[in-house]
Amino acid sequence: HNTITQFFFGMLVRMGDVIAATKSHQATLTALLNEFASWKGLRVKTWRNGEGNLFPGGVEYHRHKDYMRELIAEKIPAYVFHMSWTTNKDNKKLFLEQMAEWYTKEDTSSCSPLDCCLPKPNITCHYKDKPSKIPCKDSPSIDKRGRSFWI
Repeated sequence: HNTITQFFFGMLVRMGDVIAATKSHQATLTALLNEFASWKGLRVKTWRNGEGNLFPGGVEYHRHKDYMRELIAEKIPAYVFHMSWTTNKDNKKLFLEQMAEWYTKEDTSSCSPLDCCLPKPNITCHYKDKPSKIPCKDSPSIDKRGRSFWI
């Protein structure tokens, strides 16, 4: 990191009002990245997708089934899994639940931030045509021609 990066993140931290107004941290981040690239010459590096990506996300989840099979089998490492490329928060939660990556109690109305977490994920099948930690063959498809991920 350097002084431009520090200034960038300082600005981003102070843009909570913009994030609240747009209801999108990604839109705010993208706008600020564009501004800093033009104004301050900030260079942005992005992670490649697919094979060899240690920070997989929605593009791998939705488009790279072989990669996801290896990830599920723990044959390849991943440091963070970000469910980008997914339509909405509801689908993100469902996909993460069936990937055994959702560690939040279902009812969070009566828990404090520190005891809303589960010690182990509650694996729940939702869609047979999306990657899952366990076979979800009896679940419905979400995509039009959705064949089972576990064929």
